[in-house]
Amino acid sequence: MDTNNNTYTVIYATVMVVIVAALLALASYLLKDRQQRNVQLETKQQILKSVKLGLDADSQADKAAYIEQLYEKHIVEQGINPEDESLKVYICTMDNGEKMYIVPVHGTGLWGPVWGYVALKSDFNTIYGTTYDHKSETPGLGAEISTNEFSKQFEGKQIFKNGNFESILVVKGGADPASTNEVDAISGGTITSKAVEEMLKKSIAHYLEYFKVAAANATPAENTAAADSTAQADSTALQIPNPVNQ
Repeated sequence: MDTNNNTYTVIYATVMVVIVAALLALASYLLKDRQQRNVQLETKQQILKSVKLGLDADSQADKAAYIEQLYEKHIVEQGINPEDESLKVYICTMDNGEKMYIVPVHGTGLWGPVWGYVALKSDFNTIYGTTYDHKSETPGLGAEISTNEFSKQFEGKQIFKNGNFESILVVKGGADPASTNEVDAISGGTITSKAVEEMLKKSIAHYLEYFKVAAANATPAENTAAADSTAQADSTALQIPNPVNQ
């Protein structure tokens, strides 16, 4: 066949495309289980990070085994709605016996999905820790939501005020230092910052009824722990209004 012929060129290009596509499909198939495991491992690491566990995972000789062991030791997954399997709460039992309640949050940033995990103390009001991540926010700007500096602001903040669910406000220009539910927005990343605010309010709202029931069913020891950890919290914090109206 004349290799300078257009027909040869078209056939050659077609064959190469088919071969490359087949190789990519084969690679994807062979790596599917590993990819899924990596996603699951990253999710578990983020959940642990929200309660300040496994922060040294990246320095471990066997990172995967370390995360799996910590997760199995501390975390129990619980569905809260049989009709919606995506609504889960992750209950963490700390080494001192205190329980933390971790809820997943999801939203949309400037350029794509943003997500994270919010860990609440057993008063279902005070934030113990958070972790956030994103798919494609701008480096140095909106992408800063995934930094420890941003997450640390949320520690000790409260999602209820005077018995009403208000979530956390991410404030451009500086949060009020005296506020129990304000944090600073990222400089130059206002849209992503406000996306986090909206994400928190919408996602946590799905759990309000769960919080109310769980608080009512808490054991005396858990109630004592909650009271000790939130001595300055409003005593009516869990008189939760209808979440539909929030």
